[in-house]
Amino acid sequence: MATTTIRENLLEVQERIAAAARRAGRSADEITLIGVSKTHPAEAIREAFEAGLRHFGENRVQEWEGKSGALQDLNATWHLIGHLQSNKAARAAKLFHAVDSVDDFALAQRLSRARIELGAAGRLRVLIEVHIAKEDAKSGAAVEEVPELAEQIAALPALELVGLMCIPPFVEDAEEARPHFRRLRELREDLARRLGVALPVLSMGMSHDFEVAIEEGATEVRVGTALFGARGAVR
Repeated sequence: MATTTIRENLLEVQERIAAAARRAGRSADEITLIGVSKTHPAEAIREAFEAGLRHFGENRVQEWEGKSGALQDLNATWHLIGHLQSNKAARAAKLFHAVDSVDDFALAQRLSRARIELGAAGRLRVLIEVHIAKEDAKSGAAVEEVPELAEQIAALPALELVGLMCIPPFVEDAEEARPHFRRLRELREDLARRLGVALPVLSMGMSHDFEVAIEEGATEVRVGTALFGARGAVR
């Protein structure tokens, strides 16, 4: 298969986002594309930025520490989307604009304390990662734990809880992921009513299923392979 450039891939993904939004009666402007840049070098991130991408997702604190120095001049938003261990919370609070994978209160407390100790301006944006399908290998808060966790996080002074994130089971047919996306949307709606606050962000959908996620209300999609290809597959 012929290689493609990141710019070409970005245009194609944007077209797919727009088409999915139209099917759902939504505007593509409502949906933020997060390029999952884990395992890809700083040069690939810079190429995507120059092509117009502004949000990037990394899985590991240590990997991002190794790349961030070469990208400090980019006016981009950096998301931590992978599981965060509590002992790395202080480093994450310094390195990222958003932590999209908070799954317990102890971790949230550490992030909030770290932001205060840093003297950082503004609150750190966070999402609760929901263990939507009870898979053994997945992280995330159990669905039944989310309401209490959301109330606890919302009370922390240095965090801004803006919504929910999930990673449903990988399926060949993206339609099989639809019930999980719908469940996360319904959970978000229930939480917003319970807390009496807007929770505008639903981060769900990846390269193989983001169109279905958009049809079910995703406001952020996390796309890696469709943008960057397998490692080394784009020029």
